[in-house]
Amino acid sequence: MQEIRCPNCGEVFVVDESGYAQIVQQVRDKEFDRELKQREKDFEEMKKKDLELAQMKQKRAFDQELSSKETELMEKEREIQRLQTRLENTETEKKLAVSEAVQEKEKELSQKETEITKLQNQLISKGTEGQLKEQSLHREYGERLKLKDEQIEYYKDFKARQSTKMIGESLEQHCLNQFNALRMTAFPTAYFEKDNDARSGSKGDFIFREAMEGIEFISIMFEMKNEMDETATKHKNEDFFKELDKDRREKGCEYAVLVSLLEIDNELYNNGIVDVSYKYEKMYVIRPQFFIPMITLLRNAALNSLKYRQELEMAKHQQIDILHFEENMNAFKEGFARNYRIASDKFKTAIDEIDKTISHLQKTKEALLSSENNLRLANNKAEDLTIKKLTKNAPTVREMFDQI
Repeated sequence: MQEIRCPNCGEVFVVDESGYAQIVQQVRDKEFDRELKQREKDFEEMKKKDLELAQMKQKRAFDQELSSKETELMEKEREIQRLQTRLENTETEKKLAVSEAVQEKEKELSQKETEITKLQNQLISKGTEGQLKEQSLHREYGERLKLKDEQIEYYKDFKARQSTKMIGESLEQHCLNQFNALRMTAFPTAYFEKDNDARSGSKGDFIFREAMEGIEFISIMFEMKNEMDETATKHKNEDFFKELDKDRREKGCEYAVLVSLLEIDNELYNNGIVDVSYKYEKMYVIRPQFFIPMITLLRNAALNSLKYRQELEMAKHQQIDILHFEENMNAFKEGFARNYRIASDKFKTAIDEIDKTISHLQKTKEALLSSENNLRLANNKAEDLTIKKLTKNAPTVREMFDQI
């Protein structure tokens, strides 16, 4: 038996071992629950503080790196603008050179015509004897005049053709040959193939993709439109913008580039790379001579942002790791709570079974004690048994025992 004193009234209670054990277990269970809840609360606060601190550090580092990269990107954009300005200046100089060449050739032609006229007058004055020489001079200067006419036509057509050198081949084949000539030196790891996927009802001409360390950093959808292909319909470049943008999005490409020989007299498209992103996002129109430079410009710009992409992927993985940590922690808490509930239920069941066993043993004890008492009484009765008592109501049997 155990004595328990009430902390309020001071009264002493006496309980048996079983009751005392139950009271002690209840106190322990409450203490355990209280301590478990406190530890869970402390752990949640610690995890929240650590997560906030990690996010702040990561954001601070990312902001610093982003500021540095933005400065670098601005420098690159200024460099690109400078190069575009130089390209425009080059085009202006080219136009001036063509104009000067045409003027020079026209001046030479005028001089030659003057000389021919002068020689004709001289030949006429010399008479018959100079007729053969005159004919010879006519032929000579006629050929020269024809050559000058061809040169003038060449210079007039020079700006429109821009030396695309596509004799006997299509625009697509021309661009493919240009790329293959530089594939192993400039783009050894790049993908550049025909777009053969027409499941959506349309397809582009070529797709350019390049990746580094498993991260794709540049992708371009190309569409080629040759002047000869569209002679009958006389389409404009903008007629193909919508379909090209649709193909770019369906094939998951970042940029769209229309390589075009349409609108050959349009100065907008003849002056260089034309950005039409005001109509369709990340779309450009170029002449064939800018095909390789366009890939190079977009690729170099994408390489500058590759580090940002890698850091973004790392940040995503870190965020996923944090989510996995939280999921594992929640799974642990749920598993612990479940095991605790099961253990608690088993413990209560065991206590009930022990109580039942104690009750059963108590009944068995009482039954044994009762049996012992009955045996003692039976023994007393057996010891008190005599022949006299047995033959008390049987005189005949008593008489037989007396005779024996």
